Amino acid sequence: MHNWIELPGCQYITGTTCDFSSVKLSVFEKIQLRIRAEKGNRTSPWHEVGSFIPFRKAQIGPPKVHLKAEDKAIIVNISPPGTKDSLMWAMDILSFTYSVVIWKNSSSVDERTETVYPGGKIYKLSPETTYCLKVKARLRLHRKVGSYSPVYCVNTTVENKLPSPENIEVDVKDQSYVLKWDYTYENMTFQAQWLRAYFKKILGNHSDKWQQIPGCENVRATQCVFPQKVFSKGAYFLRVQASDGNKTSFWSEEKRLDTEMQTVILPPVISMKSVDNSLHIYIGAPRETENKSTSQHYPLIYEIIFWENTSNAERKILQKKTDFIVPNLQPLTVYCVKARAVIEDEKWNKSSVFSDILCEKTKPGNTSITWIIAGVCTALFSIPVAIYVVKGLLRCINYVFFPSCKPPPNIDQCFSEQSLKNLLLSASEEQTERCFIIENSYSLVTVEETSQVDEDHKQYSSQTSRDSGNYSNEDENSGSKTSRELLQQGLV
Repeated sequence: MHNWIELPGCQYITGTTCDFSSVKLSVFEKIQLRIRAEKGNRTSPWHEVGSFIPFRKAQIGPPKVHLKAEDKAIIVNISPPGTKDSLMWAMDILSFTYSVVIWKNSSSVDERTETVYPGGKIYKLSPETTYCLKVKARLRLHRKVGSYSPVYCVNTTVENKLPSPENIEVDVKDQSYVLKWDYTYENMTFQAQWLRAYFKKILGNHSDKWQQIPGCENVRATQCVFPQKVFSKGAYFLRVQASDGNKTSFWSEEKRLDTEMQTVILPPVISMKSVDNSLHIYIGAPRETENKSTSQHYPLIYEIIFWENTSNAERKILQKKTDFIVPNLQPLTVYCVKARAVIEDEKWNKSSVFSDILCEKTKPGNTSITWIIAGVCTALFSIPVAIYVVKGLLRCINYVFFPSCKPPPNIDQCFSEQSLKNLLLSASEEQTERCFIIENSYSLVTVEETSQVDEDHKQYSSQTSRDSGNYSNEDENSGSKTSRELLQQGLV
């Protein structure tokens, strides 16, 4: 507070205002002023003014305007607010936008407001008519609006014999721009020029900065085609002029071309490979742009839509990568896929058309392999068990329906072969055996022995016998032996 400096332009003045705009002060720093009155040797106490920042306090003044008329347009040359050496707007001189209010001098009812660049044109006017206008400047970033300039008036010229081309349009086809326009007459020659948009914000005359568009020189049609590589990323202005011999028209209304807005994004090329129950998808650049991919200039994301071939239910995913896997799909199922490229910046809202549809069948996958292994193991375990069960069942069937003909040894000892045969005979069949028994009297006795299948005893009959009855075991054994010997003698 002890380093006060005298303010140039505000010393020993007799009025109550002073201008110190020529002082080289920082307009963005806070400053403080003080004032006192003097009369002779007497002075008043200092009065301190509240501190302030000049840039925030400053107001935008009216711009300076110079007009030049054509038959149906007016060129508006504008100088920014402030003095030539002013520091207040030095950093914002390219940020000013200018609003023009124009009307016919004969009527202020038909006012219209347009935004123009310094040196820009106001089109769609009538020939030989007086127009008046006023201009004000604005800084959108700082939300500052200036005051209007004084009103300026100018007369448009007589209508030119050759009208200017109208309805300028720019289309994109493949990797080229197509510039089109309308014209009243036929058999005319046209030429087209371009200018970088940033020249519009720079003060001065930039008529020499316009350049010829390749392929649009001396064309006879109302369109011309030129490659996109003519313009790098950015904004441009295009204009067209008609000529017939030595006669030329005024330049057409300037058409702004923003390469980002006009860019056509071509569909990607997709390929995929089945990996287990997943799809490995690869996304590549279109064949036409493999040397210069769109993704080099614009951040792209990819929208992928896939569905089962037998269903219309679609699923959508977004991917920034060009190589990714879609997991957890149904094994042994055909899936179809299509994709498109989308500019990641939402303000552009641009995307390509969808690519060709590609279909692929998924493989069995780990789950199916597990089931197959489990099935094989189960089969290997089940086969021996089944063989064992069938073998046991066959044994039971053979035992019940096809028993063995030979009894066990302990039973076979109890039955002779002849007795076993007798057991198998039916009850109606009988077997008769003739035997000859000779007793002590040399008389031949015939005995008939009948054996039944279900009887365990023998009956004997004799015509002559001294004794009748059953023989004891001892007598039977001795008698049988004697009988066999006598039988052999008698037969001899």
